Amino acid sequence: MIGYQYDISGLTEADMDPFFEGWPQKPKPAKRIEILKNSDYVIIALDGSNMIGFTNAITDKTLSAYIPLLEVVPQYRKQGIGTELVKRMLEQLKDYYMIDLCCDEQLEGFYKKLGMSKVTGMIKRNYNRI
Repeated sequence: MIGYQYDISGLTEADMDPFFEGWPQKPKPAKRIEILKNSDYVIIALDGSNMIGFTNAITDKTLSAYIPLLEVVPQYRKQGIGTELVKRMLEQLKDYYMIDLCCDEQLEGFYKKLGMSKVTGMIKRNYNRI
């Protein structure tokens, strides 16, 4: 049975190894856990004691929140785990006026089903920083 944890207690760098599959350049191992440590909100999906997914959010603690990551280990995808992680995160962030995220075009339908809307935006990526 899949369980969900709202903190990173007991998490190690090794727990983060299966994630960032398909990224052009994965964050360095030390940065992977640092991402979660520095987040305002974290939700981890566990199969027993194995971390199989996570999402995180950063906020201004007043008006806006940003969900930078949703990751599920490839063999656990298409089982509703990502959906559950996002639903739980949106519940955590329900008091914020704006909740933003960026996603690849092929994921727009996934997020629309969860109540999000497509908007136009701009991004900059510093790939040498990960």
